[in-house]
Amino acid sequence: MNTLRQTKVGQTVKVVKLHGEGAVKRRIMDMGITKGVEVFVRKIAPLGDPIEVNVRGYELSIRKADAEMIEVE
Repeated sequence: MNTLRQTKVGQTVKVVKLHGEGAVKRRIMDMGITKGVEVFVRKIAPLGDPIEVNVRGYELSIRKADAEMIEVE
């Protein structure tokens, strides 16, 4: 299982599944990260947190903890 946190800069991946429960999962989905969407990793901060991605044509910063809940291929 690969997660968004393990994805390298410059890679485009497809979301397979969202882990997590309740409000956390809902917040990730409200940001536009849903099953089947493609995510391009633009930058990773020097200490690894946050991760900057392009989703559905806009830029988004995601915490490492949230990126760990997003399974990708």
